Amino acid sequence: MLATTIELHEGRPLRVARMGDGPPLVLLHGYPDNLQIWNKLAPRLADRFSVIAFDWPGMGYSAGWGGGATPVHMAERLLHLLDAWGIEQASLAGMDMGGQPALAFAAQHPARTRHVVVMNSLVLWDAPTSWEIRVLRRFGWNRFILSRLPRAVFRRAERTFLPRTARLPYDMRADLWESFRRPEVRQFIVRMCAGYQATLPRLPERYRQIQRPTLALWGANDAHFPPVHAERLQQLIPGSQLQIVPDGEHWMVWHLADMIAAHIRAFVEQPL
Repeated sequence: MLATTIELHEGRPLRVARMGDGPPLVLLHGYPDNLQIWNKLAPRLADRFSVIAFDWPGMGYSAGWGGGATPVHMAERLLHLLDAWGIEQASLAGMDMGGQPALAFAAQHPARTRHVVVMNSLVLWDAPTSWEIRVLRRFGWNRFILSRLPRAVFRRAERTFLPRTARLPYDMRADLWESFRRPEVRQFIVRMCAGYQATLPRLPERYRQIQRPTLALWGANDAHFPPVHAERLQQLIPGSQLQIVPDGEHWMVWHLADMIAAHIRAFVEQPL
């Protein structure tokens, strides 16, 4: 498990994990997870980078912030944090619903962005997804399922985000579940899903504006966002790269941490 601290940002608690020394690399999680989804990957990157993982405001064990919940709003929250940490430029690695804010940030703040790695994310509104994602993209269903059936959502994520033989350790699973079951977290996720759904059709125009080195790093076996998302994203971003990870499932940053760390190191260490 990653050692964490609670920081205060304008009086609001934010859970953060830091390790390593070198150029800053910020890890952006999705849901129903939190920063502990990086607990295998972060130590494997800490020999080359100053790795920072945090629970998004409103998720995990971080307090919510005011304002919207679209990828653009999430990118502005990231900017606020980088300013508070005194980081002029960082590389970003985002997965699931952390991927779109990483891309939006790179488009909006190129001078603050070094490299971008996006993994297993709903980056295109019209690309195919699993039936579960299609259901959750309907706001009424989304609100009902997340509000009334959190345990079912979490268990379904465990079954479909990992290989059949993989199981989360007890302490990690407890940390993820205890944060996801909090009503205020699930209420924020409902808002966030609605904000993302409304914004997705407009995001490709932002992707085309990205001028920073970008890698679409995708699990070949992602059950929810197939590699066509990565292929089309790579076509939209000038000069971007594509890497499909054999045997990679949605939570490949955990079950294939050695391989994912090697891909990220090789990409982020390329000369600009």
